[in-house]
Amino acid sequence: MNIEEQYRRLAPKLTNWLVASGSSYHVACDLVQNTFLKIWQMRDDIREDNSEFTGLVFTIARNLRKNLARDDSRIAFVDEIKDEDAGSIDPADSPSDAAYLRSRLNDALAKLPPILRDAFTLFQIAEMPVKEVARQTGVTENVVKVRVFRAKAKLKEILADLRVTF
Repeated sequence: MNIEEQYRRLAPKLTNWLVASGSSYHVACDLVQNTFLKIWQMRDDIREDNSEFTGLVFTIARNLRKNLARDDSRIAFVDEIKDEDAGSIDPADSPSDAAYLRSRLNDALAKLPPILRDAFTLFQIAEMPVKEVARQTGVTENVVKVRVFRAKAKLKEILADLRVTF
């Protein structure tokens, strides 16, 4: 197995999935690097099957993210945003439309129930096939399809004010 090729193929999808799941871009990049470091350490025990390899990579990344979240929960942060300013992002004050939209999308994804968010991000953002999402989440393919559909509907509802009507 050529881990370098697998890295090139999966790293962007894994990074996008981690960011959509709530990690910052820099943390997501670190998690991707640590994931592939673990893969490198396990390289002699890994089979050539691409679908199983993809699942293994995402499982390792998910576990690393959980470990990081557990470790971070023990750290106290000082909030830099005043309570009266929280949640008041104005697109005009944003450095760019893309940053504003990214912020809104991240907020909308955070509002989804975890089972819908996992199915949606694995399917849409990590670009996993429904069969692999089903295997990762431990449900049937039909349940995955329903969860993705419901997640899209909920996101459409949450982000309705961004829709342009003609």
